[in-house]
Amino acid sequence: MAREGAIEVEGVIVEVLPNQMYRVELANGHRVLAYVTGRVRLSFAHLAGGARVRLDMSPYDLSKGCIIVETQAV
Repeated sequence: MAREGAIEVEGVIVEVLPNQMYRVELANGHRVLAYVTGRVRLSFAHLAGGARVRLDMSPYDLSKGCIIVETQAV
């Protein structure tokens, strides 16, 4: 379930960064910095480049997002 007022989008991981941070490219070509929620961390999901993920983004800062679930790999 998404936070109230959050924008939910899908994207593809293009770069894996230290400390469970990821660079994600959205469908419109925009790249955002994303981190992993606790729910995904608890499931021991090891995300790699090319993985399709769903993000929660705040309408106030569209340069960062929160990975809420991994969808299918590309």
